[in-house]
Amino acid sequence: MRPDTGVTGWRTPLAALRARLLAEINATVHGQDLHLERYDRPAGDQGLFGPDSVVWRVHGHPAGMLVGGFAALLLQSLHPLAMAAVDAHSDFRVDPTGRLNRTARFVTTTTLGSTAAAEQAIAGVRRIHPRIRGTAPDGRPYRADDPALLTWVHTAEVSCFLTGYQALAVTPLTAAECDDYYARAALVAERLGAAEVPKSRAAVAAYLARVRPDLRVTPPALDVLRLLRGFGRSRRERLAVRLLTNASIGLLPPWARAELGVRRPLVVRAAWDRPLARTGGRIMVWACGPSPIRAAAQARAAAAPGPAATP
Repeated sequence: MRPDTGVTGWRTPLAALRARLLAEINATVHGQDLHLERYDRPAGDQGLFGPDSVVWRVHGHPAGMLVGGFAALLLQSLHPLAMAAVDAHSDFRVDPTGRLNRTARFVTTTTLGSTAAAEQAIAGVRRIHPRIRGTAPDGRPYRADDPALLTWVHTAEVSCFLTGYQALAVTPLTAAECDDYYARAALVAERLGAAEVPKSRAAVAAYLARVRPDLRVTPPALDVLRLLRGFGRSRRERLAVRLLTNASIGLLPPWARAELGVRRPLVVRAAWDRPLARTGGRIMVWACGPSPIRAAAQARAAAAPGPAATP
């Protein structure tokens, strides 16, 4: 008799529900194929960060990453040049799920994947970036491999990931651990070509204050907000995403909410959005448990390295 079954051999209703939720979450976030070969080999490979790192801890919290990820999309959209590139070169309007899958796959591979898989993912993005260039509606040129633009995308992303984790995790990081997270996570941004990446809470705060005058809402940024609020392939998925999006709005700085025209009172964010997201987050953590990807990565990192290859 398996641990998740009763005497009849059938899975218990609770285990069946957990399996169903995990399958739905994986399909929505990662797509149908989890590509476990990126995570389960070679034995002993720690990847770019390793299982004891604070990066694994933050990026391993499903609810924190989803809420933080949605907040990151909204914050990133306020950079006119970044949004011009997305607007002209991305299919986010016609295939939002595909866009989510690709972004989640990159973050997951560079976090939990083997060293070779992470480096391959980074190299793939670096090959694509030089093709993404053009002129924004305000007449300024942009290119996706611009080091300053890469720094913006990375900093907006990791700051929101960390804020999401701190808001929804049972045990938030200490101040020193937050600084460690920023310092370690900068590795991926630098390998993508970012320059002068902020690597501490103080540096991130100073950076965001410095770029604030360059940030403003544009019509494509409002499209991102509308897309998130209506995202989902089923009624249940749309409801879940709406709850997570409402929580993500609460993670944004007040000036960002004002730019996006979001009027969500503090009492609603504090007494409704955050508690609902926290409850939903606990359900997600329970459903995901040791996800297949994380389990494969942990087994790989813990395994004894194989014998060295002979010439």
